[in-house]
Amino acid sequence: MQIPRIDRTDRRILDVLQHQGRITNAELAERVQLSASACLRRVQRLEEAGVIAGYAARIEPQAVGLGLQAFVRVQLKQHDGATIERFVRLVNDWDEVAACHALTGDMDYLLHIHVEDLDHFSRFLLDQLLNTAGVADVNSSFVLRTVKQAAALPLGRRDASA
Repeated sequence: MQIPRIDRTDRRILDVLQHQGRITNAELAERVQLSASACLRRVQRLEEAGVIAGYAARIEPQAVGLGLQAFVRVQLKQHDGATIERFVRLVNDWDEVAACHALTGDMDYLLHIHVEDLDHFSRFLLDQLLNTAGVADVNSSFVLRTVKQAAALPLGRRDASA
């Protein structure tokens, strides 16, 4: 699927949708100064091209009993294709992992973990991550407080294809 050229109007649409995903098409069209039909066509084109990957509610982790967040840096025992594929498959099956990033440097992956408490984290670390995933070493840091967590990309700062 080819990504369409993103112009200034598309960026305005995307910026509004990132902050107000439940806005009506009529309200969106007014905000970006388009007719409702032209706005809807643009949104549909962005969805079909995969630029808009989906819509979701942002949920407060503590409100649903997930009071502990951790960032876990992971180093694998081996780096062959089968080991990496197995690790990636397992990570994608673990509900506790909110995000996983392959890294450069000393560690191979960075996991963002959401768990109920320290006991839950310990069970996850020992039973799943260290016991079944081919992991050689982990380094964990617990979140004390979140200073900033932006769900939106900085689309207004760049206007390369205006």
